Amino acid sequence: MQANRERHAEHDEIQHVDRHEEQPLLEIVNVSRLFPAERSLSSFWSRATVTAVKDVSLRLYQGETYGLVGESGSGKSTTGRMIVGLTKPTSGQVRYRGQDLYEMSREEYRVMRRKIQFVFQDPYSSLNPKKRIGDILEEPLIIHRMGNQEQRREEVFRMLEAVGLRPEHYFRYPHELSGGQAQRIGIARALILKPDIIVCDEPVSALDVSIQSQILNLFKKLQQEMKLTMLFISHDMSVVRYISDRIGVMYLGTIVEEAPTDELFADAKHPYTQALLSAVPDYSQRRRRERIVLGGEVPSPLHPPSGCVFHTRCPYAMERCKAEVPQLQVTGEDHRVACHLVDY
Repeated sequence: MQANRERHAEHDEIQHVDRHEEQPLLEIVNVSRLFPAERSLSSFWSRATVTAVKDVSLRLYQGETYGLVGESGSGKSTTGRMIVGLTKPTSGQVRYRGQDLYEMSREEYRVMRRKIQFVFQDPYSSLNPKKRIGDILEEPLIIHRMGNQEQRREEVFRMLEAVGLRPEHYFRYPHELSGGQAQRIGIARALILKPDIIVCDEPVSALDVSIQSQILNLFKKLQQEMKLTMLFISHDMSVVRYISDRIGVMYLGTIVEEAPTDELFADAKHPYTQALLSAVPDYSQRRRRERIVLGGEVPSPLHPPSGCVFHTRCPYAMERCKAEVPQLQVTGEDHRVACHLVDY
């Protein structure tokens, strides 16, 4: 037993060293996104903006699942949409294999577009209700000029089988599917182009708990079979713990902590992360984990707080937190945290 533990530890150490030497498949560098605020008649001439994402940087490595977690309004979905080109960043870079997506030529971008795909939160709103499932899945292949009609049809049936659906689903319409079946179609449509990266935006939040587990297991199965890299966006810490290799925690448009999954759950350092984890049931502990209840409301992104954006709700806030923005700093192996408390 001890020998097995040592072999596993040695293997993990080798993987860790390789990970540092490996070039990231996708890299986000100091990305920000501002949106114009809605104007009322009394402030018609104002030019106020909402900061949805501010100076976010993260890396995705080949074959890993990166979980991006945070409450509603934290900017995680906007981050995902900038990666796939649905929203253009105000500043910063999104690099795929070292090349900035937003500096590519039109033809380069069209070719790259196959490599990064998106799975939406609400499958019904992303499926054309007037088209049969077979036509919906074949459409990406037509757009990217892949195969002839017979080859495309065969590929659609193969993908239906891969996501756990039957051949007769080819002839159905979206309204004839259950929620879990519709999400499987959304996954199939994202994977039919054989991408390198898929961005999943809350893909199980609208499903029953029993169906959630099926979809999560499907993601893990397909990731192994197709050697996928995933950015998995969720507000549910239990979900990201199950599926993610590393986790980034977002609050009000910024990443406040990032670490490998097991390390984050064992030794969270940011007060916001600690509060999120305190709400997750942990049945392995004999004593119930003490619940941390944050006071106040999430500040408006239209008027974010000065200094640390979390200081208005942080139980450990100091004067320094109100004036100085904390930078992400390394506190351990692959563990980064943006908090002045780590200096003490």
